[in-house]
Amino acid sequence: MAIPILTTPRLNLFALHERHFEPLVAMQLDAEVMQTIGGVWDRERTQRMFNRYVAAFARDGVSRFAVEDKDENFLGIAGVLRHSDVNVPPGRHDEIGWRFTRAAWGKGYASEASAATLHHAFAVTDCAEIWAYTTGDNARSQAVMARLGMPRDTAKDFELTTDSGRTWALKVWLARRG
Repeated sequence: MAIPILTTPRLNLFALHERHFEPLVAMQLDAEVMQTIGGVWDRERTQRMFNRYVAAFARDGVSRFAVEDKDENFLGIAGVLRHSDVNVPPGRHDEIGWRFTRAAWGKGYASEASAATLHHAFAVTDCAEIWAYTTGDNARSQAVMARLGMPRDTAKDFELTTDSGRTWALKVWLARRG
C-alpha cells in the first residue's frame, strides 16, 4: 500500500498515481458529477488533466490529490494548483478545487479533504492567498467554501472562455495565510 501524504480522521490523500487514473476517468464520465463544469470529459481529456496534476505536484509540491477513504476506495480529488499563466483570467494565482464521485457527496469529504490540502499548501508554499471559484448556481461548492471559512471577494470575480467557446462567469472566495 502507498503511504498517504496527508491524512484526516476519515481520509487518506495521495499524490495522483496510475492506480487512480481509471477511477478518475469513471468519475469524469459521470454527467451528474460533471454538470457544473460543462459536461463529461473523455479519457483523453482526463489523461491531459491527470498529467498536468502529476507534473504540478513534482514542480510545486502541491496539486490535486487523490482522496481515498480508509478502506482505499477512491472518492475524488482535492487540492491546490499554482497557476502561473498571467495571460488568462485571472492571471497568476493559487486555486483550491475539488471533485468527488456521487457516492461521496453529502458526507463532508470535500470539506475535510480541502481543509487538509489548504493547510498543506500554506505550509509548503509561499502563497499569501488561495482562490476558490465556481459558478453562481453551484451551491454544493459554495457550501464547501463557507465551511472552509473562505469569504467572498466580489472584486475578484471574472469570466473565463473555454477552448470550446463557452464563457463562465466565476465567483471568487479567498483563503488567506495566517
